[in-house]
Amino acid sequence: MQRIRLRYTKRGRLRFTSHRDFQRAFERALRRAEVPMAYSAGFTPHPKVSYANAAPTGTGSEAEFLEIALVEVCDPDKLRELLDESLPAGLDIIDAVEARTSGLADRLTASVWELRLDGVEPRTAEEAVAAFLAAESVEVERRTKNGLRTFDARGAVAGLEAVPETGTEGARSRPDRPGDGPCAILRLVVRHVTPAVRPDDVLSGLRAVADLAPPVPAAVTRLAQGLFDEESGTVTDPLAPDREAARPAPPKAAGPAAAKAPEGAGTA
Repeated sequence: MQRIRLRYTKRGRLRFTSHRDFQRAFERALRRAEVPMAYSAGFTPHPKVSYANAAPTGTGSEAEFLEIALVEVCDPDKLRELLDESLPAGLDIIDAVEARTSGLADRLTASVWELRLDGVEPRTAEEAVAAFLAAESVEVERRTKNGLRTFDARGAVAGLEAVPETGTEGARSRPDRPGDGPCAILRLVVRHVTPAVRPDDVLSGLRAVADLAPPVPAAVTRLAQGLFDEESGTVTDPLAPDREAARPAPPKAAGPAAAKAPEGAGTA
C-alpha cells in the first residue's frame, strides 16, 4: 500500500467552505480522477483519507495537508495534476510527496497567519501589537458548545508583527478584500496548543489590551503550518522529511585502501 501526502489551498470565496464540504468535494475528485484508493473494511467502506488540522471555516489557507492510501503505486506529481484538475478553482493541490516517514500530524505544531485589517491605520496596529506582546497574559472568551470559555491567548503566540503590504502574501489576499483606504497587515505565528488559539482569539486579545476594533471583519489566511523551530522562530515544511528520505544516498567515496594499487600490480 502506497501513502501520498498532499498540500492544498483554500483561496478566494472557497475559504467559506466548511471542512465537511471539502471532504465531499475531495472524495468526488478522487472518483473523477479514478485514483486507485484503498478502502476501509466493514459494512460501509470509505476511502482511506487522513486530514490534519484543517483551518476554520471562513479563513483562507495556503497550507492544508492530508494523506491518502492507494492500492497501486502512482507517481505523486501526476496524481497531483489529476486531482487538481478535478477540484474547483480555489481548492488547489499544490504539492504531493510519497509518505516515507511517520507522524505527519506530529509535525504540525505551529501556523503562520496573515491578518488583513481593512480600515485600520498601520501605526494603530503596531501600537496594539506592542501592547499585546508586552502583556504576560491576555484572557479572551470564546463561546463553545459547552458554553462560554475563558483562556489565555498570549501564551500560544510565538510571534506577532505588523508588516508592509508587499510580497506574494499581500498579493494573494488583496483580491479577496478589494478596496481603498488604510489597511494594516499582521503576521502571526501561533503554536498549536490545547485549547487551540485561533487568529480571531488574537484579534479579541488585541481588542482587550488596545481597543483595536477593525470596522470590517479581518481577512485571515494561513500561510504555512509545520514544525516550529524554537531557535529561529520559524515554521518548517512538514513534507521536507519525506522529500529528504526519497533522495538517493550519495555514492560512498573510495577510501585510501581502495585507491591503492595492490602489490605487484603491473609487474611481470
